[in-house]
Amino acid sequence: MNNKTIIFNPKSASGKHRIPNSILQVGASIHGKYDYVFVDGNLENNPWQTIENYLKTGKFKYFGSTVMPGPQLRQAIPFTKKIKEQFPEVVTVWGGYFASNQYKVSLNSGYVDYVINGPGDNTFPELIQTLEANKKENLILIKNLIYKDENSKIVKTAVEALLDQDTLPKFPYDYLNSFYPVKNYLAKTFMGNKTLSYHSSMGCPFSCSFCAVVPIYNAKWKGMSANRIYEDVKYFKKKHGIDAVEFHDNNFFTSKKRVLEFSELILNDNISYWGEGRIDTINMYSDDDLKLMRKAGCKMIFLGAETGNDAVLKQMNKGGTQTGLMIKDFVLRMKNADIIPELSFVLGMPAKTEKEVYDQILWDINFIKEIKEINPNAEIIIYLFSPVPTEGSDLYQQILDAGFSFPEQLEDWISPSWENFDLRKNPLTPWLKPYMIDTIKNFETVLNGYYPTVSDFRIKGYKKQVLQLVSGIRYKTGIYHYPYEIKALHKLWKYRQPEIEGFYSE
Repeated sequence: MNNKTIIFNPKSASGKHRIPNSILQVGASIHGKYDYVFVDGNLENNPWQTIENYLKTGKFKYFGSTVMPGPQLRQAIPFTKKIKEQFPEVVTVWGGYFASNQYKVSLNSGYVDYVINGPGDNTFPELIQTLEANKKENLILIKNLIYKDENSKIVKTAVEALLDQDTLPKFPYDYLNSFYPVKNYLAKTFMGNKTLSYHSSMGCPFSCSFCAVVPIYNAKWKGMSANRIYEDVKYFKKKHGIDAVEFHDNNFFTSKKRVLEFSELILNDNISYWGEGRIDTINMYSDDDLKLMRKAGCKMIFLGAETGNDAVLKQMNKGGTQTGLMIKDFVLRMKNADIIPELSFVLGMPAKTEKEVYDQILWDINFIKEIKEINPNAEIIIYLFSPVPTEGSDLYQQILDAGFSFPEQLEDWISPSWENFDLRKNPLTPWLKPYMIDTIKNFETVLNGYYPTVSDFRIKGYKKQVLQLVSGIRYKTGIYHYPYEIKALHKLWKYRQPEIEGFYSE
């Protein structure tokens, strides 16, 4: 058959890599229906050569790529363009947050044929089936699909309700193992010696205006049952000896019942776990619930604090009941439960005046220091606000009014400035002046010197003591300008920031 599919995972970062759940989910959707191969750009010395060799056989008709903002674009864009130039008959399909949010620039490039808008469990196999039957008139019936019709008009089909996650086919781990040894994905991190990356739910029930998943899921969430999750965890423990799990869900802790059931199941397995959640959600858990989670292995929770300023929280459309006071109370509860809260803050929101933008930044810097007073073990991750295309929101209108716009050419997204935008390190927003960015980055450097992240387990002992000694005066006096001595030590010891590269792993 000449209708095989290449499922591609573009390179995302340097270092040890996590199991590629996104392409595993795509593979699961067509497993046993259509022939396919995996290509993981993280583990290939020359991924383009591998892709080209497959295409030269003449047996591959479809190329599917997951595309996240940032580093993955470096391979996704040029590789897809080459495919369309050298193998024009190959159908190119993109999925992932970038493709869903930036579908116009993707389709207008001329080399992306279809975009999967959100989950593709039904969409991808139905797309192949429709194209194989040569019935393009039926494309409009496929949910979660974006494409150009015969008149070059972009068509967005109806959005499919989130599926019951327990009914979805299991990921083809054994098939992946025939391309790349699964053991190579199980990294040593501060969580454990063999850490599994796992995805147990889809979506998030909130609609924060700065979040990239909002336009895709529209405040919907569906999760696997605790028993279904535990089946896979047991499989990996028995077959690969894992001792830690990173849950990369957008919101793992949405269902308290599910979390507590899973904690009971895993209680005696000596497996640590980490996940992402909301402060106002987990704050409704009792102290006994938190103690159970910790006993079961919950070591750290990533939490979107965003800001301690209630007015800015409202501007972000954070939703829920979170307040600055709640953040302070919650980090104390985490301290008492012996769970590390990993708090992300988003600085540099738009405001009416330049002074107001800067005052909000300084306000949150002081708030972060208050958090550290309450719970020194609280991890702090700082992002610069990078707009997302949540069209129709008040915040999006503020962004447009301030003169911000996204690139109109797909290749522009792989320029260094836009890659930094995707990593939320240089957002290119007109209201954020260079001195404001310097203030944020210099504070971040001093903060990471005085309180180096626990997730980089190389920074301990004398290294940690030297960093704290060198940065202590700056942190305590608020003198953050030109912290070159701290930057030099970070460079010397290859300090790893989890917001850019994930946990340090070996």
